[in-house]
Amino acid sequence: MTIRIAVLDDYQDIARRFGDWHRLPDGVELTVFTDHVDDPEALVARLAPFTVVCAMRERSPFPRAVLERLPELRLLVTTGMANASIDMAAARELGVTVSGTGGAPAATAELTWALILALLRRVPAEDRAVRAGGWQHTVGVDLAGRTLGIVGLGRLGSRVGRVGAAFGMTVLAWSANLTAERAEREGARPVGREELLRASDVVTLHLKLSDRTRGLIGRRELELIGPDGYLVNTSRGPIVDEGALLDALTSGGIAGAALDVYATEPLPPDHPLRTAPNTVLTPHIGYGTQDTYDIFFRETVADVLAFLGGAPVRVLN
Repeated sequence: MTIRIAVLDDYQDIARRFGDWHRLPDGVELTVFTDHVDDPEALVARLAPFTVVCAMRERSPFPRAVLERLPELRLLVTTGMANASIDMAAARELGVTVSGTGGAPAATAELTWALILALLRRVPAEDRAVRAGGWQHTVGVDLAGRTLGIVGLGRLGSRVGRVGAAFGMTVLAWSANLTAERAEREGARPVGREELLRASDVVTLHLKLSDRTRGLIGRRELELIGPDGYLVNTSRGPIVDEGALLDALTSGGIAGAALDVYATEPLPPDHPLRTAPNTVLTPHIGYGTQDTYDIFFRETVADVLAFLGGAPVRVLN
C-alpha cells in the first residue's frame, strides 16, 4: 500500500532542503505544493488521495467541513505546537492525529527589531533612493530615551523588551493577565492598556489570536497611539483592524506601521496596504529562518515516522 504525503504551502520551496525525507520507508510517496489554495473545494480535491498532510503554520485552514471530506487522512502535521486554523476536536472525532513541531524562539523577536529599526530610520525609503541616484531624503527617529510599549509580555514580548532596554528605551507592558511580578522580572513596567498606547513611542504586539484579541487595536486605540507613535505587528493580522489602520496611516493619525502579518495571507496584489504611506511590510517571515526551518521539517519527518511506527509524538489533539 502506498502512503501518500502532501506538504502544503511551501512558498519558498524549501521543505525538501530542510527535511530529511530520505528516512521515510519504501512505499511512501511525497508531494510538495509550493502554491496556496484559497478555495476549500479545491483544497479538498487536491488532498483527497493523501494519508498524511504536512501544514505550514496556519496558511491553510482545516475546519470540520474540510476534514470531514478527507476520508483518507490519518495524520495532520503542523509546524509549531499550536495551530488555531485546525479544528482539533473534529480531527480527533474523525480519527485524524494532529502532531506539531518545535521552533526557534528568537526568530520573530529578531524580525520585530529589524522592522522597528527599518521603520524609524526609514531604511527601505533610503535604500530605494540610493539605488535611484538620490541621497539623504529622510530624518530618522532615535530609540534611546523613547518608550517601547509591549502588548503581550510572553516568550516573544519578553525578548523584545530586553533588546529595547539595551537600546536605552523605557519599557512598558500590558496584557490581560500580566502581573506586576512578571513584568518587573522581565524589566518592564506594568501599566493599563490605554496608558501604554498613550505613553509609547513604539507599540509592538505579541499576542495570540483569539476571540479576545481579534480587533484589539482599532480606531480608538490608534487615536491613543497618536501622530507621533508607531505600530509594529509580528503576531497575527486580525489583532489589528486593517481598515482603521489604513485610515490612520493615510490621514497621519499615526506616524507609521511595520507589519509582518495580515488579515488575508498571502496579501492580495491589489491590497491598499501595499501602497499605504509610512509603512514597512514583510511577507510573514517572522519565523522564516534557517534554524526554524531546520526544526520544522526535521521534526515533521520525525512525526511522520513515529506515526507510521504506531507511536505518534507531539500529539496536539
